Amino acid sequence: MTDLTNKLVLVTGASSGIGRATAQRFSEAGARVIIAARREDRLTELATQLKTDCYVLKLNVRVRAEVEAAIASLTKDWQGIDILVNNAGLSRDLSKLHEGQHDGWEDMIDTNVKGLLYVSRTVIPGMVARGRGHIVNIGSIAGHEVYPGGNVYCASKFAVDAITRGLRMDLVDTPLRVTTIDPGMVETEFSEVRFYGDKHRADQVYKGIEPLKAEDIADAIVWTATRPPHVQIAEIIVLPTAQASAMVSYRKP
Repeated sequence: MTDLTNKLVLVTGASSGIGRATAQRFSEAGARVIIAARREDRLTELATQLKTDCYVLKLNVRVRAEVEAAIASLTKDWQGIDILVNNAGLSRDLSKLHEGQHDGWEDMIDTNVKGLLYVSRTVIPGMVARGRGHIVNIGSIAGHEVYPGGNVYCASKFAVDAITRGLRMDLVDTPLRVTTIDPGMVETEFSEVRFYGDKHRADQVYKGIEPLKAEDIADAIVWTATRPPHVQIAEIIVLPTAQASAMVSYRKP
């Protein structure tokens, strides 16, 4: 088992949901955490709750120049990132493709795909140079199955899966590990963001079912990071017990 004490972890999308829970879990395990997101006020509030040292990094992963500048701005004590959690991501709407909104498509592709690429391209070279590191990409059951109305979101998560597999091949001659965690239904701000703040519609997604919590996914992420160095957890699909696939679940009457 790998001890996480004083390991340095960068978590994107740390202002809410899975990212926030992941930062908390790593801190509880003794790691130092760089919490990155656009909403600096939320990060500042989270920082007061973490048990270990943390670094607040205001970051929009969609802007390559901002990603590069933010990582370059890290002080010496915060540069040696051991674990990167590419968590920042979102979904927009459930429209049919021919009725979809261009802005929503760009939000998903720029965040879920390009943002992951920008952060990875900026952070991973340092890991390779230091001869250590673990990259955890947050995918989705939507990266394994396409569902009605999920067209572009599913495409973005299929891309995360392909990027993760390709990255694992690219790093096979290094000590670095690459993991994807692919959740099913998790109750976070995800559905509220998808439906542009329509909380009533978002609540219907979880009606009659006990979904996963952000902490459930955080636990899985931290577990992968604590395996012995020769053990690489390639992929974990995490579903609520009442969910069998993207479109098959049992809802209590």
